[in-house]
Amino acid sequence: MADPKQERAVKTRKVILHAAAEVFDQWGYSGASISKIMARAGVTQGAMYFHFKSKQELAQAVMASQQEFVEFPPGEFGLQRMIDLTFYLAHELQTNVLVRASVRLAVEQGEFGVRDDTVYQEWADQLLLYLRSARERGELLPEVDEQEFAQMLVGAYGGTQLHSHISTNRADLPQRVASLWRYLLPGLAPEHVRSHLRIEPLPNGVAA
Repeated sequence: MADPKQERAVKTRKVILHAAAEVFDQWGYSGASISKIMARAGVTQGAMYFHFKSKQELAQAVMASQQEFVEFPPGEFGLQRMIDLTFYLAHELQTNVLVRASVRLAVEQGEFGVRDDTVYQEWADQLLLYLRSARERGELLPEVDEQEFAQMLVGAYGGTQLHSHISTNRADLPQRVASLWRYLLPGLAPEHVRSHLRIEPLPNGVAA
């Protein structure tokens, strides 16, 4: 049987993390404060400092949890799947405060004295799995380096979502992602593969 105190501690930590994400998303790192996060979470100072000793520790925890905040639907690996998931992530950035906050903090991490590209490398590693599967399925051009493309896509997607955020609060992010793929695919896949790929968001951002 699970320890009730341990269960409460886990639940409280999740509540604090969610509240912190909401505050960081709204105010950014500089504008956030422990008092704002405590008020949003509805916890005492003791409970807060039991789990997190500082605003910086909270920010790092939110940033490090980025992939945990995204629950991709299950599905078969391959090029279409990778494209679908970039649209799904766009939908999450529009609707999931946890994802938005973690992305914002990854951009603002210099403000709290951190220079950590782990979250970017984790996404590149995830994309590499799809690209290797695509290679096995004969979906990639011979000259494509899967690892290099994964790194490039992380950078291109990051810039695309940031530009969309600044321009339209990410309202046009799916359209920008579609444009990104229209220009990237000719250098990634042969024409007979591209002709069967769908580069548009699915209903509610959910991949098939």
